Order: sequence, then structure tokens, then C-alpha cells
Amino acid sequence: MRASRFFLATVKEAPSDAEVVSHRLMLRAGMIKRAAAGVYSYMPLGLRVIRKVEAIIREEMDRAGAIELLMPVVQPAELWMETGRFAKMGPELLRVKDRHGRDFIVQPTSEEVITDIARQELRSYRQLPKNFYHIQTKFRDERRPRFGLMRGREFTMKDAYSFDRDVAGAEKSYDIMFAAYRRIFDRFGLNYRAVAADTGAIGGSRSHEFQVIAETGEDAIVYCAGSDYAANIELAEAVAPAQARAAPAEELAVVPTPGKSTCEDVADFLGLPLERTVKSLVLATEERNPDGSARAIQVWLLLVRGDHDLNEVKAGKVPGLEGGFRFATVDEIVDHFGIKPGYLGPRGAQKPVRVVADRSVAVMSDFVTGANLWDHHLRGVNWGRDLPEPDLIADIRNVRAGDPSPDGKGVLSIQRGIEVGHVFFLGTKYSEAMKATFLDETGKPELMVMGCYGIGVTRIVGAAIEQGNDARGIIFPDAIAPFTVAICPIGMDKSAVVRAAAAQLYDELVAAGVDVLLDDRGERPGAMFADMELIGIPHRVTIGERGLKDGRVEYQHRRDSQATALAQADAAAFIKGRVAL
Repeated sequence: MRASRFFLATVKEAPSDAEVVSHRLMLRAGMIKRAAAGVYSYMPLGLRVIRKVEAIIREEMDRAGAIELLMPVVQPAELWMETGRFAKMGPELLRVKDRHGRDFIVQPTSEEVITDIARQELRSYRQLPKNFYHIQTKFRDERRPRFGLMRGREFTMKDAYSFDRDVAGAEKSYDIMFAAYRRIFDRFGLNYRAVAADTGAIGGSRSHEFQVIAETGEDAIVYCAGSDYAANIELAEAVAPAQARAAPAEELAVVPTPGKSTCEDVADFLGLPLERTVKSLVLATEERNPDGSARAIQVWLLLVRGDHDLNEVKAGKVPGLEGGFRFATVDEIVDHFGIKPGYLGPRGAQKPVRVVADRSVAVMSDFVTGANLWDHHLRGVNWGRDLPEPDLIADIRNVRAGDPSPDGKGVLSIQRGIEVGHVFFLGTKYSEAMKATFLDETGKPELMVMGCYGIGVTRIVGAAIEQGNDARGIIFPDAIAPFTVAICPIGMDKSAVVRAAAAQLYDELVAAGVDVLLDDRGERPGAMFADMELIGIPHRVTIGERGLKDGRVEYQHRRDSQATALAQADAAAFIKGRVAL
């Protein structure tokens, strides 16, 4: 491609509301144009990157045996009503009515539509397994769209859905997709981790996220350097302490702690390690009448060590809390503990509460808790002597770096990541709700067993930039760069020699299948280099009249600090050897 025939629209400054690196650089590089909050036009340069991402995905999905189709962006609401998600998904689901008053949704995902297709088309065990995928526009009405393509409302996603006759077959389909995702992300050329994850709102029983490693990532990824263990922090297990609970060594005492309501302040005030304190978190669950009014409220007290943080996803799996919970109101707390939050503790509640202790709290002795008395704490608290044993002991905290790995092969480390892919084992969650059955060998109807597999196509672009950038702009890997090689001729509009050398190299590389941008705009060298660096082209060849007199051109990779001189005659072969074809 010759730059004079393409559309480059780089700018020096990004809008002030561009909060993250990828958003700023994509706007500066002219890759996207804002149409509305969280909604963007993909300009020619950005679209080239998206198309390269899609091409890799299609090749590997086809190789894995998946079959491409295309499902609608606007979907009938009655399908979503069958699964209950029309009401359950909340305001993120964009609901619309047509001119006849019929309800539709703008799809955030396509489980309902694909299950409807499967129940109509896959009638016999002989037609299974099947895996359908599409690459399609999605819309999620984010409350606060931000970060450009990282947290937009409209985006492009590849979602695939497998249908099997039994769990064993579905597990095999899951493994095939997991391997395909590995190949896809390897080909992208990004530093990533596949981590065990919570299944979230989509449901299911087995789940992995594919996370691009970036310091700006919103997710915390937990891994063990000595093994293959990796998990999202929401799922990473905090191993139960190996040591047994020590015998009490202190007497129970009520101690004044004026104005010290946090564990950190109390520990400092009493001269104790923070891990000797216990924080109290009050939750509530509700039983409801058929009309939706609350019939009964159960208050729960969750106890976590003072230096640990509650993991709400894990808490939501505690028996009794798995149906949904909320944090208790101040009135509910006062009603049960006789005091407002700040000095709460498990001893002396005025009404019965369910006590859940984290594994680490269950083995503590001589610890500090709130006294349910303003400006006071209890010191020297012990299970059995001062408190009844907790109703439940569970893993309800976030792991920390240095915790033992659950597989026993080392300790845990934590790094930041950006979720760009997710695979789920769904089981019969959707096929049961929508009565998607097939006939087995005996003619008996059986539910199809499903899997779901997504990749955020446009999010990949943002994540790649978050991972690869410097002060000069974007650093794309070869496989998804808008162009692989930039040829920068100095004084091309004035020198026939430079013009001929640039055209010859361009033709040789294009003939070899290399994706080349020849900058024939006649720009000054500084402006040319700035543009090529900003848009992230990995390989650059500079051709100038002075170098050509000595039979040389200059090569520089986007990550190199200095250029390398090449013999002009060897330039094409050198470049072909360096690029990922």
C-alpha cells in the first residue's frame, strides 16, 4: 500500500478524556473516531488491525472444526425470556420495541439464538457434536463506558457454541477449543496467560480466561512460577493454614480504642501485628414473597483477618449465600449488633447472626475484634472459650503474593492482566431452559450439553497496545500490525534514485507476501518516522540518497534504539527473514 493512496490521520495530542494509553494512542494514530460515549467508528488503519485479528481467529476456529455462521444483532426478546435473562441481566441489556410493540434486545451475546437454532436443526445424535461460531457486533449498555475499546458499549466479538450428546463429549469439545485459543493467542504474538476463572453470569461449571499481561489491566492474575497453576484472583484458592490453632495465652479484655475503627489503626494503637486483628463484614440475604416483598432477612457476619480482603465471588459460593446477597444496611446492623459500623464484632450480638470465618481466622487465637461498643475493641479473643465455633469455615478471602500455591509446588505471584478471551463449560443450563434435545440411539430425547467460547476482537487491539507501547507510540506484534513493514524514502519527491530504490524494494516485498506501507507522501524524515512509530509498524527501512551512494539502506525494528546498516542488494532478503510471514 502506498501512503498517498491510503488514509493516515495522525494527530499530536489526544483528547483530555482519553484515560488509558491504548485509548490515547488509537485516537492519535487515527485508528478510531468517537461517535458517541462508548461507540466508535473504526477508521481504515484500525480496521486493518481488526481484520488481521479476525483472520487468525477464523483460521484456527476452522482448523478446530468449528463452523461459521452469522446471527442477528437484534434478537427477539421471547428467546431471552425462556432463559430468564431478559429480566435478570439488568440495564446492561439494551431493550427495544419495534413498531408493533414487540420486544427485542440488542445482543450482548448469543446463547439464546444459537440454542434456538440447535433445537430446530440438531435432532439426532448422528448430527453431534457441532460447534458454531460467528464474529459479530455486540452491545452492552455500560453505565460508564471508558477506556476506548477496552470498556466500550459497542464492540466486536467472536463467540462460539458447542453442542454434544454427553458430558464426556462436551469436555472434549472444551479441550479442543482451549487448544485452539492457545494457538490463536500464540499467533497474535502477545504475552498472555490462560487462567482458571469464575463462570460469572453466563453460568456453567468449567471456565478459563485468556488474559493479556499489562500493568494497566483491571484483573489480578494469580500464578505459580514453579508450576502450571494460574487463576483469576476471584477463583484462586487461599490454602488453609497448615498450623493448628494455638491454645489461649491471653485473658479476654475490653480495651478502649478511641477513634480507631479500622484494623490498621487498631493494630497500630495496640502495638500489635495487623494479622492479629479480625475485620467484620455484615451481609444480608432475603427470602421473598410471590409479590416480591421481603418475607425474611438473614444477617450474616463474615470474619476476615485484618491484613486480608474479602473475595465477594468466593463469598457468593458459601452455602446460604449462593442465591445472592447484599451488604446489610446500617439499620439492620444496629438492629442486630446494637451499634453502627466501626466497632463490630462476633461477640455479644443482640440477635442471631450466621457467622462465617475465613480459613485463616478459624485457626487464630488471642485475636482482636470489635467489642460492639463504641470506641472499644476486644483483645485476647479465642474460639471456644470466648466465642462459639463459627457456623461455617470457608475460603472467602483474596490470595496474596507469597501465599502457598494450591498445587503445593511453590508460592503464588500476582500480576495484572486484561481479559480478552473466555471459555465456558455450560452443561445443560441453556438447553434445559429452552428444551434443546436430540434423539439418542434408542429414540429417547436427551438434553444437549453445551460449551461457550468468546474472544473480544476489538478488545484485543486495545490490549495489544496496552502491552506494547512507548513514548513514541504503539508497538504492534507482526501478526496484527496494520502494516508489517514501513519503507521511508528520504526526499523521494526530489530524487529519482531514491524513488527507484524504494519502488524496487516495495515491489520485491509485496511479491513475497509482505504487508508493506510505502510512505510516498514527501514528508520530512522526522514527520515520517514519527507517524510510522506512532502507528506501531514493527519494521522500518529508511532509504536515502547518501546511503544509496554507498549501496546501503537502514533497517530498524520498532523496539530497537538504533538503526542497522544493510547492503541495498540484501535488504529484501533480510526483511523477509525478519518478518513473520
